[in-house]
Amino acid sequence: MVSPQAAAAAAPNSQQTLQFLSSVLSQRGPSSLPYTEDTKWLIRQHLLSLTQTYPSLEPKTATFTHNDGRCVNLLQADGTIPMPFHGVTYNIPVIIWLMESYPRHAPCVYLNPTRDMIIKRPHNHVTPSGLVTVDYLLNWVYPSSNLIDLVRSLGSAFANDPPLYSQRRTNPNANTNTNPNPSQVTAHQHHVYPRPQQGGIPSPRPFPPSPYGGAARIQQQQQQQSHTDDASEVYKRNAVNKILETVHGDLTSMRKSREAEMEGMFNAQAVLRRREEEINGGLKELQDEKEGLEQQLQIVMMNTDVIDGWVRSNEGKVKNFNGGDLDIDAAYDCVDSLSKQMLDSSAADLAIEDVVYALDKAVQEGAVPFDLYLRNVRLLSREQFFHRATAAKVKAAQMHAQVTAMAARAQPRYAT
Repeated sequence: MVSPQAAAAAAPNSQQTLQFLSSVLSQRGPSSLPYTEDTKWLIRQHLLSLTQTYPSLEPKTATFTHNDGRCVNLLQADGTIPMPFHGVTYNIPVIIWLMESYPRHAPCVYLNPTRDMIIKRPHNHVTPSGLVTVDYLLNWVYPSSNLIDLVRSLGSAFANDPPLYSQRRTNPNANTNTNPNPSQVTAHQHHVYPRPQQGGIPSPRPFPPSPYGGAARIQQQQQQQSHTDDASEVYKRNAVNKILETVHGDLTSMRKSREAEMEGMFNAQAVLRRREEEINGGLKELQDEKEGLEQQLQIVMMNTDVIDGWVRSNEGKVKNFNGGDLDIDAAYDCVDSLSKQMLDSSAADLAIEDVVYALDKAVQEGAVPFDLYLRNVRLLSREQFFHRATAAKVKAAQMHAQVTAMAARAQPRYAT
């Protein structure tokens, strides 16, 4: 259970963390962090949840140097993580780097040992340079993986095999060890790095009083000075403290209101971005529909021009038909001899088809003898075959003439 004092102390830290992350993630220009815009909100939520669950980890910005020499400004969580070992919880110093591709790819975790610590060699999860590799990092899955589960996995892995050792420093003023057994001395020179996790700030170590009594004299002088303070100075300090409390309260309320406004702006930005995508999609569909309608309009205009030309060329024939003498054979004029031959062959072919159909009906009704039907059908079929062959040859000749005409029209265009 968290005490009321701890909860009250954690709230300002959470507000400061939120303000810090909102500030660094909203920067633009050369000093902006190299994260994509669609992942900055998730990065902020991951770090906020991490600091609320593990207050010992603090988000910062620092320069990370890649193996190829590139330097980039990245976010990191610097601090300690709890490691239970033999019923006691120890603090392991680590740095969790959020790389450019985070959270789609796993972060980079390094141990951050102090000067009196050394890394255990060999270790299953830590390289000699301090790089940590655990199964959770290797099996990182976006977007379900997060930093809280990562820290829990690190603590569990380190509990099975502690990665750090602390080397005890020898005191030069200590008396020389008179133990004749050197093995006992060696056994206590190294031990597993242990700093038990404390619930609060440890009290300072008491120092022995000075044998010369100097500390007592200084304390007595300070007490006398406190009794002789001027009343105006006391009033001034109280007034300054009151003003500072008022200003701090105003700043806290102002920060909360600004953070609420920023959250609303982030939500409005997401809504506007979604609407922008919808509008762009609708605009693209309208443009495609417009292009299709323009193509159809061009086709309709071309067909209209063709029909208008045909009507203009046949207006004279309509006037002649109104005179009373109408020759059906003269109603259509062929443009050349091949077209006239094609028209005659097609007409004869269709006429023979009609005659054969009429003979079929007549023989079924018994109006025509069967032997006469066979003789006439054989003669008509022979004649129909010649008409169809003639039409096929005429069509081939027309296609050849059309290709020749197109080549003749296209030749001057490509002439040098």
